[in-house]
Amino acid sequence: MTAEEGKLWHNIVTPEVSKVAETLAEFRGRYKYNLLDDNVRRFNAEVPQIWQWDDHEIVNNWSDSKDLSTNARYTEKNIPLLIARGSRAFLEYAPMRYFSVEESERVYRHVPYGKLLDVFVIDMRSYRAGNSFNRQPAPGPETACLGEEQIAWLKMQLRQSKALWKVIAADMPLGLQVGDGVDSAGLPVWENRANGDGPVLGREFEVADILSDIKGQRIENVVWLTADVHYCAAHFYDPSKAQFRDFDPFWEFVSGPLNAGTFGPNALDNTFGPQVIFQKVPVAANSSPLAGLQFFGQVDIDGRSGSMTVSLKDIDGVSVFSQKLQPEPGHR
Repeated sequence: MTAEEGKLWHNIVTPEVSKVAETLAEFRGRYKYNLLDDNVRRFNAEVPQIWQWDDHEIVNNWSDSKDLSTNARYTEKNIPLLIARGSRAFLEYAPMRYFSVEESERVYRHVPYGKLLDVFVIDMRSYRAGNSFNRQPAPGPETACLGEEQIAWLKMQLRQSKALWKVIAADMPLGLQVGDGVDSAGLPVWENRANGDGPVLGREFEVADILSDIKGQRIENVVWLTADVHYCAAHFYDPSKAQFRDFDPFWEFVSGPLNAGTFGPNALDNTFGPQVIFQKVPVAANSSPLAGLQFFGQVDIDGRSGSMTVSLKDIDGVSVFSQKLQPEPGHR
């Protein structure tokens, strides 16, 4: 493909990645394809990893309401079948243990790092209801994203944590609008929990429930780390600027992509008062890695002071933004 300044972007193409993945062999081939790269193999050998879902593990913005009937790229239109094949391939290659016989495909989990850090990996993909206009006036089965069981697990894990910092590793940012087309009535369909400015509606009820519980239980030093959108940003969620205010202020850091086309920025949703403290985005949509807008995050915790420093870095490892967070006294 032609990229920036007329340069050509080249990819090696294997049979499994020459089309959209539909068969189990093709889904497996996506992971094998990445392992052709010397840098990826060296990274895997040197860097411990915690994997979680992305929608592209299966098909863009997948949920129960996804309809491929008019998508000519797919000969297999059965979404549950694609999910079964894609999730099996993901779990075969992901560096994680099966949770149990009863829930062998469970992705959400707690990863402890001693007295300074607990990481809570959540799953915003597996338990969601179908993507919809997402502005239902009350919570219910159609507004699920994390689901009741996972929310109860997260609340309990946060309450029981003895670590100084509690990091929630989320699939998607909380306050960025991510669209998924329109429905038959012409209403916008939302992929994320955010659904436009205003009071708590739709999937936002889950967010409000979690944030209120964190405040009510006086759980301090909670930081959200996330990705999905293809640019990097630092957001500060401020209840004084929010429509829903029953929560303590917190930071969310967005990092990505590591090696993909760059998009953005996404529009903010004022329900939980997110403020853009920093963002770095492309001038043109789908900028290739040749544009240099590839990012990753680095988190350092000082063993003496307990301070956490979050840095967003570019493809050359140069910090483009850094925020030092001091722990609240008397944490629990």
